[in-house]
Amino acid sequence: MTDSAKNPRKLLVIADDYGIGFNTTTGILQLAARGVITGSAFLVNTGDAAESIQRWRRLGCPVELGWHPNLTLDAPIAPASQIPSLVQPDGQFWPLGQFLKRWMLGKPDPAEIELELKLQLRRFIDFVGHPPTFVNFHQHLALFKPVGEILLSLLSELRVRPYVRRVQEPWSMLWKVRGAWIKRFALNKLGRATAAMQVRHGFPGNDWLAGISNPGMIAHPHFFLNWLRTMPGDVVELMCHPGLHDPTLVGRDCTADDGMLGQRVNEMRWLLDPTFLDVVAEAGFRLTTASQLLFGELAQVRCS
Repeated sequence: MTDSAKNPRKLLVIADDYGIGFNTTTGILQLAARGVITGSAFLVNTGDAAESIQRWRRLGCPVELGWHPNLTLDAPIAPASQIPSLVQPDGQFWPLGQFLKRWMLGKPDPAEIELELKLQLRRFIDFVGHPPTFVNFHQHLALFKPVGEILLSLLSELRVRPYVRRVQEPWSMLWKVRGAWIKRFALNKLGRATAAMQVRHGFPGNDWLAGISNPGMIAHPHFFLNWLRTMPGDVVELMCHPGLHDPTLVGRDCTADDGMLGQRVNEMRWLLDPTFLDVVAEAGFRLTTASQLLFGELAQVRCS
């Protein structure tokens, strides 16, 4: 028996954006039924959030849900009048590009960020029935100060510190899995500093993250397989954004022609391919949930 068979590496396959839209949520639930994903990050402030959590319960809580804090999509939970630096005149969050421009000018108010994140965390607990076992920020905003510090401060108040995604990959992976170099370099640079802060504050997380991409990369049928075959580390997270074709995302999360709708469909296809789980095993991985990392191998999805 090989060492990898005796001591398999742990792989978390986390589908982001549960609750962003009906068709996206449907795709994630289909993957959960196939046992392909080990968790899904839940957006609690969207118009589809309440229905999504009802569907999750009706199906017997088929996948572990974590919290997907969000400051760039749809409307906030806090009244717009209480967080004016975070919202547009119509009361919706600023989209990512505009948020980052305003961030560079120092416009987002830290007190307003804290208020909105507190309310989102409270809503997650109300919806799911318990605090999150894992957390990752929508569009990686935790990499930008002071968002990450505020998030960790809130999470430190929980009885159990959750698994928090570390946005970092070995530099060598930029060449082993090619594409999106500027995006991946920038996120890796920022992510390593943030990951070090997470470690200092005692938050568990992954050694390395796979899956940062652009639509051109995802069009390749062996995209996920290339990551898994070459990624080192004992605890690896594969970040993914699968879903069925979801026109409700146009104007909210993408445009009609930027390729993002097709990227979700492609990711769905590659995850459903039987080769995916074969390569997971060949690479020495065992699928693992955040709860299993936190509480042991017998931990199961809580459906309260």
